[in-house]
Amino acid sequence: MICSLFRVASFGAYLFKKNVIGMSFAPRDSHEAQVQFALERGVPGVIGVLGTIKLPYPSRAFDMSHCSRCLIPWGENDGMYMMEVDRVLRPGGYWVLSGPPINWRTNFQAWSRPKEELEEEQRKIEEIANLLCWEKKHEMGEIAIWRKRVNYDHCHQQNVRRKMCQSKNADDVWYKKMEACVTAYPETTKADEFAGGTWKPFPERLNAVPFRISSGSIPGVSIETYQQDNQSWKRHVNAYKRVNKLIDSGRYRNILDMNAGLGNFAAALESPKLWVMNVMPTIAETDTLGVIYERGLIGIYHDWCEAFSTYPRTYDLIHANGLFSLYKNKCSAEDILLEMDRILRPEGAVIFRDEMNVLNKVKRIVGGMRWNTKMVDHENGPLVSEKILFAVKRYWVAGESNSTSLE
Repeated sequence: MICSLFRVASFGAYLFKKNVIGMSFAPRDSHEAQVQFALERGVPGVIGVLGTIKLPYPSRAFDMSHCSRCLIPWGENDGMYMMEVDRVLRPGGYWVLSGPPINWRTNFQAWSRPKEELEEEQRKIEEIANLLCWEKKHEMGEIAIWRKRVNYDHCHQQNVRRKMCQSKNADDVWYKKMEACVTAYPETTKADEFAGGTWKPFPERLNAVPFRISSGSIPGVSIETYQQDNQSWKRHVNAYKRVNKLIDSGRYRNILDMNAGLGNFAAALESPKLWVMNVMPTIAETDTLGVIYERGLIGIYHDWCEAFSTYPRTYDLIHANGLFSLYKNKCSAEDILLEMDRILRPEGAVIFRDEMNVLNKVKRIVGGMRWNTKMVDHENGPLVSEKILFAVKRYWVAGESNSTSLE
C-alpha cells in the first residue's frame, strides 16, 4: 500500500492498474476538490492534511509514502512531519519525495526561490532522515528515495540523540496532537529480523495470518478466531451476492465498510474491479486497523458521530455491520443515516447487518429518505436473530416517483 499526498490522483490510478492500492489524501486548497476528482475516477482518496493532529492511520501501516510537489515544510517543527511519516511507515518501507527542494541546484530559478533557502531546506531533510535512521537509496532529477531501517540493530547512527515517543500505543491517534518524537520499533531478537514481521507479497498476504495476530497483540483475537471469521465472511458475502447481483458486475467501484473488524468483508470481495475503504470506529472495543493494513488493505479511523472526510456522492456501496448497535446511546441513528445519504451516490446501495429490532428502526428512517429496502434472513435461516437489510438510494426529483428496485 502507498500513503500519498497527491494531485488529481494520476499516480494512484497508475498504481491501481499494477495491483497496488494507495491511500491518498489532499486538502481542499487552490487546486479545489482533488479528492472528489479522485473518487469520481474510482481511485481511493480522503480529505486530509499534515497539520497539528496525527494522521488517522495505525503505525507500521504503509509500504511506501509518496509526496509529489506537496510543499510541506518537512524540516520545520523539529522534523515533526517526517516523524509522523516514520510512524505510519513499516520497517523496511520507503519514503519518496519529488519536487522542491530536491535537485535545487538545477531548479532554483524555475522555482523562483533563493538557492540558499532551498539548500537549507534539503539539509534539514537529510538531517532528520539521518536522525530517523533512514537510508538514502537514490536521488535523480527531482526524485529522492529513503528507506526506513528494518530494525534498530540496522541503525548505524547509534550515537545520534533521538527523542523517543513516550506513548506505549502508537495507534492511539484520534484527535491526538502530532509530536516531534521517534516511534519505537517493535522488539526483535536477530540483527536482520524485520520489526513487526515480514509481509508476504500481495495477494498472498490477504489471507495470511498477520503478525499482529500471530504475536498475540490483538486482545481476544487468536489465529483460530481470525481464520474462522475469514470463512464466515466468505459465506456472508456469497449470500449478499445472491440478493444484490450487481456486486460482482463492476457497477460498484468505491466501497465503504463502516465497521470493518478484521477486514474480512473486503477480503471476501477482493477484485480488480473495486476497492474498499475499511473504517475502524474509534469507539470499537478492539482496534484491528493495523491488521487490515498488514493484509494489504486500506482503512482509516473515524467516529461516525461526526462527518466523514469525503465529498458528497463519492461511494457506490456502503456496508454497515453491527454499526447501529455499536452506536446505540452514542449518537442518533438519524444523523448517521443522513451522513450515509450524503456520501452515497444516487442509485448506490447499502447493506445493513444487525439485530432485527435495530434494522426495523433503520428501515423506518430510510423509508422516509425514499430509499428502497428489502429485509432478508441470515443465511443460516430465520431462527437467527441477526438479519440483513438491503437498500438502494433512489434517484428522484420532487414530485416524481421514479425509483430503482431491489427485486
